[in-house]
Amino acid sequence: MGLPTPLLDKVGEPAALRGLARSDLRQLANELRQETIDVVSVTGGHLGAGLGVVELTVALHYVFDTPTDKLVWDVGHQAYPHKILTGRRDRMRTLRQGAGLSGFTKRAESPFDPFGAAHSSTSISAGLGFAVARDLKGQKHNVVSVIGDGAMSAGMAYEAMNNAGSMNARVIVVLNDNDMSIAPPVGAMSAYLARLISSKPYRSFRRIAKQLAKLLPHSMEVTAERAEEYARGIAMGGTLFEEMGFYYVGPIDGHNLDHLIPVLENVRDAQNGPILVHVVTQKGKGYPPAEASADKYHGVVKFNVATGEQSKTPAKAPGYTKVFAEALIAEAEKDDRIVAITAAMPSGTGLDLFAKKFPDRCFDVGIAEQHGVTFAAGLAAEGLKPFAAIYSTFLQRAYDQVVHDVAIQSLPVRFAIDRAGLVGADGPTHAGSFDVTYLATLPGFVIMAAADEVELTNMVATAAQIDDRPSAFRYPRGEGLGLQRILPGTPLEIGKGRIVREGTSIAILSLGTRLQDALLAAEKLSAYGLSATVADARFVKPLDTDLVKRLAREHEVLITVEEGAVGGFGAHVTQYLAWEGLLDQGLKLRPMILPDRFIDQDSPERMYEAAGLDAKAIVKAALDALGREAAVAGERA
Repeated sequence: MGLPTPLLDKVGEPAALRGLARSDLRQLANELRQETIDVVSVTGGHLGAGLGVVELTVALHYVFDTPTDKLVWDVGHQAYPHKILTGRRDRMRTLRQGAGLSGFTKRAESPFDPFGAAHSSTSISAGLGFAVARDLKGQKHNVVSVIGDGAMSAGMAYEAMNNAGSMNARVIVVLNDNDMSIAPPVGAMSAYLARLISSKPYRSFRRIAKQLAKLLPHSMEVTAERAEEYARGIAMGGTLFEEMGFYYVGPIDGHNLDHLIPVLENVRDAQNGPILVHVVTQKGKGYPPAEASADKYHGVVKFNVATGEQSKTPAKAPGYTKVFAEALIAEAEKDDRIVAITAAMPSGTGLDLFAKKFPDRCFDVGIAEQHGVTFAAGLAAEGLKPFAAIYSTFLQRAYDQVVHDVAIQSLPVRFAIDRAGLVGADGPTHAGSFDVTYLATLPGFVIMAAADEVELTNMVATAAQIDDRPSAFRYPRGEGLGLQRILPGTPLEIGKGRIVREGTSIAILSLGTRLQDALLAAEKLSAYGLSATVADARFVKPLDTDLVKRLAREHEVLITVEEGAVGGFGAHVTQYLAWEGLLDQGLKLRPMILPDRFIDQDSPERMYEAAGLDAKAIVKAALDALGREAAVAGERA
């Protein structure tokens, strides 16, 4: 006899899962966990969070009629098992690759992904939207939002819960507590209590008791309500959620299907009001290397399944994130007013290194960028020198605070903008495409973009010296060029760029790390007998108008190149040239920016090629401007 067919091979979609005997679900979960490990060992990606929700994923799809019932995941780091169970198993080894599956939930990818995610703390708000739309359309399906305890550090989650509670909306929130940061120890007694209070008889009894209490004198009614709330609070916790209008159930063991499924069935069948199910899980569950890891294998590259050893290619040069951290430490060593703020990304921004050196001067505010920016503004108002290190796409979440609390008050908060430009495998949700545009519209800002690690080191030193207005400097993900740096950096002259290569007919004015492609393009143009000047703008604001004017007057073609959307650096250059009348003198201006579309994940090199921002595209822009495209095509033929 051959080996029995694995259950996972029989479960192409959740409908087949729901046809399994409940006794088979443990085997299915074990197979799903192993498949998740095997997939991520090949592709890299987020592992620990997904392993922690394997049983929860199986239980949710077993109990709820997805995709008719809406299952909304928060962030999406933990959604790989969900993707495997929802018809995408055969494509999982394309995860986070060009033309492959997204590393997050994505509406265009599957009807089982009703809402796209990647940034945290959105699932309850979206779920409430689905629930209200359902009710307005007279439908009856369930809506389930899954959110992690880390995402609960963001104010948006509580805004959504407060709204849902005030509306008495029929929505289910599953709080996945994988850091043991909320829950007391769980076991048989808490599982029994969770099943009891989520059951229909208990909920009916509770409603009757509340109605009876209203017949009592007011003081006795209040006393009865407080006694019942107090008793439930002691037994189960959850008083905070109850105060926000949610019926709290838990905590329950998120790895015990015998505990999970009856509770989920009970809350599925409840027909009134919002319910929160508190589930305790373990990141990296079932894979010893992940369980033993300090970060629970949150994000990994390809790895050996047997040993857990990750296949990291030795870095040729320090990454920009580390360069920033070292430069900031060097500045902080000579200026005790320098402090640093991160929003739940200490290692991602390099501030874990700063915190080791200056533990009392580094603040992790959690997933709370809005608070972090205004907190930094308060620090600046008292004479400290705050550096807010926030990813470009995460800073988008705090734009009102940047405008209202920083820019209008001209407070010298320094924004260190990591992950600027296209970022590779994380795709459009994490691409730093818009920060120059949304910051450069604000009066009084100093905005810089580093072309290499030496420039970044100097820009950290520059920002440290700017005491009269806000400033920002942006830098990409990945390795630097391996250039030798001197710490601390040398402050730059505010608003002054630099000429890197002298030429005569074509000027290429680069902002940021496209400078290397600009230099390569200049070399290629020389093969066509065209001499090109290459300049590094360094500053968006204040713009180096002397440099721009010189390039415009001394060259037939001026090309600006930036890793950002329309409305950014090129727009500011164009605005200046137009009002100076320099566009009326025959200058051929070609602003090169990111195209007006979102670019899916791939290697950064291929993404910039697709965006038309590599050396080949710069050469083409120059030749097109001179009308030489046809001639060049003839030469190649």
